[in-house]
Amino acid sequence: MRLLLAIIIPWLQFFTIGRPVAGIICLVLQITLIGWIPAAIWSVYALSQYKTDQKIEAALGARR
Repeated sequence: MRLLLAIIIPWLQFFTIGRPVAGIICLVLQITLIGWIPAAIWSVYALSQYKTDQKIEAALGARR
């Protein structure tokens, strides 16, 4: 679901992963039609990094 959100409404996805400043910057980028594609790519990349961070935290939490 978040991947679809990252492609269709990139700026909103940043708010769902707790990065509101990046979300505002992405919104400004998305306002221009040309900026929509880079905003979507950035949003998908940030989502993949978020998922990786969650997996690392889960693995480290299991060790403790």
